[in-house]
Amino acid sequence: MAQFYKPKANKSKQLSSKMSLQVTALDHLGAGIAQHQGKVVFVPGALPTETVTVQLTEQKKSFAKAKLIKVEQPSAQRVKPACQHYNECGGCDLQHLTHDAQRQHKRDSLVSLMQKMSGVSQITAEMLKDDIASTALHYRRRARLATLFDKNRNRLQLGFRATSSNRIVPIQSCLVLAPNLSALIEPFSINLNQLKAKASLGHLELTQAQNAIFAVIRVTKVLPNSDIKWLTEFASKHDITLLLQNDDGQLTQLFPLLDVNDSQQVSLPSYPLAKGRINCQFTPGNFVQVNGDINQRMVEQAIEWLSPQTNERILDLFCGVGNFSLPLALKGAQVIGVEGVKEMVTQAKQNALDNQLNNIEFYHADLSANLAEKAWLGKIDKLLLDPARAGAFECLQWLDDLQPKKVVYVSCNPASLARDAKVLIEQGYRLVHLAAIDMFPQTHHIEAMALFER
Repeated sequence: MAQFYKPKANKSKQLSSKMSLQVTALDHLGAGIAQHQGKVVFVPGALPTETVTVQLTEQKKSFAKAKLIKVEQPSAQRVKPACQHYNECGGCDLQHLTHDAQRQHKRDSLVSLMQKMSGVSQITAEMLKDDIASTALHYRRRARLATLFDKNRNRLQLGFRATSSNRIVPIQSCLVLAPNLSALIEPFSINLNQLKAKASLGHLELTQAQNAIFAVIRVTKVLPNSDIKWLTEFASKHDITLLLQNDDGQLTQLFPLLDVNDSQQVSLPSYPLAKGRINCQFTPGNFVQVNGDINQRMVEQAIEWLSPQTNERILDLFCGVGNFSLPLALKGAQVIGVEGVKEMVTQAKQNALDNQLNNIEFYHADLSANLAEKAWLGKIDKLLLDPARAGAFECLQWLDDLQPKKVVYVSCNPASLARDAKVLIEQGYRLVHLAAIDMFPQTHHIEAMALFER
């Protein structure tokens, strides 16, 4: 008799019956925390003090996850989300909480993680006096919108991905985007659907730069001339710089046309630093902070904490295109910027030339390797770190060889910051300042900055 494989039901993923829970706190990812039968239950969308109706969606040995069905007794801090797409779009996840309460929650989460993981037993009010606050809405100067072509309807959807899904939520506007970027979403959605090759379009990246509004469309094949003409006319009508990017990352500028004598292949977006004294260019697709106002204030605070002197050598790891390095060099210190992405190092060098800064050097290197062995490094007086979410654990292993007097650590993940702070403290540093930076209002993401002194 033939036997057929029948997969067993995944009990950990089965929905439970509906139940009522009391939410007592928020975790650092913005989910409500409740208790049920001795387990911690995480409920996205729920707030402390609330009584909520939920269904368990996943059960593990020590915790469970639940879906919020109904808020029975709402928190005084709950507000109606301003965005019409909030319940579907995965871009924001804390619009149901007042902005002031969001900031307090993020500060509390940062302090809690640092005290649990870093070895700092007490974080005083004096350490926490330098938080940086943002406006609640319209703060993003950059966004990447996803596309999905529906063959049955012959239609291209443009929007953001749903929470924990590849599904595209079509949107007409976005309240956290700069207004002039948000206003382009619906016209782009309409006009991209007029193209013959709309099935060959990837994401759309919008950037509000100092010099122009930039739009970059990812394409998987060469567009026909009729589509090029249509897009060029659209860009001219809306006064935007429009680029196409192929699968190899190569950029082609459709509008405005470059002068034949221009040595640049495409126009590059830029943003100001040091109160306009520095112009920082970057290539579309490369990392820049999305909140321009907060970025400028964060850079200024980092420089104030480091207090660069003209006779000092300062190392900037994960330097990107020079976001911190260039303003540091403007203060007169000798700056060494190191970055793992070669193209960003090339741009950083060009930014130094354009801003006439000759006291700065940029190098491409593997940031998990021991840079203390590099001949170009030499003695370092102070250090700035701005790593990705994974943190800088590998870099800190050889820091003892350099012994900088001060370390400023900029972080987009408080868990990796707390872990790395423990390494610094074990190497003889003490935490002097810790600031929560409101880089991403309406989301659970926490940006922070810490100052350590030897």
